[in-house]
Amino acid sequence: MRVESNTVREAGDGVARDPRRWWILGVLCLSLLVLMIDGTVLNLAIPSLIRELHATPQDVQWILDAYVLVFAGLLLTAGSLSDRFGRRRALITGLTLFGLASLAAVLADAPWQVVGARALMGVGGSLLMPSTLSILMTTFDDTERRKAMAAWSTVAMVGVVLGPTLGGLLLQHFWWGSVFLLNIPVAVLAVVAAVTLMPETYGSRRPVDAIGVLLSIVTLTATVYVIIARQWNIPVIALAIGSAAAFAWCEYRSPHPMLPLGVFRSRDFTGTCLTLLLMVFGMGAVLLMLTQYLQFVLGYGPMRAGLALLPYAMSAALCNGLGATLGRTLSNKTLIVSGLLVMGAAFVVLAQAGNYAWVLAAMLVMGIGGGLAGPAAYAAIMGAIPLEHAGVGSAMNDTLQQVGMAISIAVLGSVLAGVFTARMPGDVPAAARESIGAAFALGYAAPARAAFTSAMAAGSWISAGFSVAAAALGLVLLRDRAPADRPGTTAVS
Repeated sequence: MRVESNTVREAGDGVARDPRRWWILGVLCLSLLVLMIDGTVLNLAIPSLIRELHATPQDVQWILDAYVLVFAGLLLTAGSLSDRFGRRRALITGLTLFGLASLAAVLADAPWQVVGARALMGVGGSLLMPSTLSILMTTFDDTERRKAMAAWSTVAMVGVVLGPTLGGLLLQHFWWGSVFLLNIPVAVLAVVAAVTLMPETYGSRRPVDAIGVLLSIVTLTATVYVIIARQWNIPVIALAIGSAAAFAWCEYRSPHPMLPLGVFRSRDFTGTCLTLLLMVFGMGAVLLMLTQYLQFVLGYGPMRAGLALLPYAMSAALCNGLGATLGRTLSNKTLIVSGLLVMGAAFVVLAQAGNYAWVLAAMLVMGIGGGLAGPAAYAAIMGAIPLEHAGVGSAMNDTLQQVGMAISIAVLGSVLAGVFTARMPGDVPAAARESIGAAFALGYAAPARAAFTSAMAAGSWISAGFSVAAAALGLVLLRDRAPADRPGTTAVS
């Protein structure tokens, strides 16, 4: 592996650790924070987009989906290229593109311009996201890596919850474009800090797997499109399956694969990937349920609803540190399985919700479960892949979460809509039976509150089932290794 600075420590190489490593972690967390906030803040701006830009429902759908399609479609490619051409370079490039695209969105005066800006933000995000975790892996050694990963995952959780809070504050005082304005100074600050503090690191300097790059983009983009479109589009489904099969065959035959399939021979890697995917199935739509419940059922405004979600982030932040500490003595398997069972219990509590006290209790318990399972899952995935492939390993982790999130929102979103419609009185207008927002606008608030509460309970039971299923899968597939017995990363071809 080529490393331009001899102050960067790779696991077991005996080189002195970089004294700036905690400052570097701060830059990585700052970069991650802007991505996480952006991922949730836009939802609150949709009414303003409709009013001020005269966006149609189709425009809004493309504004939301353009980012997801590009981001998810390019993740594996971006992670692989960062290993080849430099992880710091990928981080800085991603931050720059993300900042410029945010500026374009701020200046947009037509829906199609916002769609284009969101697509460019997806390109920047795909370069940025995997780089944060891969740089973390190559900056910290085994004794500090879990602690650093706990901080990284805490920032990810805080950012997801902070998005609606900041969005509500900005939209309360400014126009819709203000939700993108925050990205620009943060991106500039992170770029300056990265240039100043970070040494460049490289992974494998193998030739670029051009066929693998193309097939991975087609596979992931087609797969995510099918999920978010929620339609049985047979040609696109066939394209996703065919390109996935071709990708696997080409990677198996390639002397320099973009994604070394040998990593899937590791039971820890494959088992954790599958477990993480099921975990995200259960967790992915929780904010979709809670933001609507708080605003429509409990009558909170956007700002108050965002503040009401903060205990979730605080609980996760505290318990991520606990999970990192316990990881020194307990196996990843123990932490992942126990954390998932706690998360399942949290969804059982949420299914009983009749007021904010139940929601608060569920969020606190959910934070405990996520704090136990999250850092352990990330450590298990990244610990099972060689550091020379840290970029593509990080991208694999991100891809699983994006696909899992898309499936979760599609499945649980359909469940919420179906149960809501079924529980609404049959004599109300069709529009009121299809949407809680429409029901409120047409004067059917009381039955809509009751129907949505029932719908959230149904979604929570499904999420509880996914969490328990993920725990069972982890119990079967993961190895129960003590921390001292965890194998170091080895070369995988």
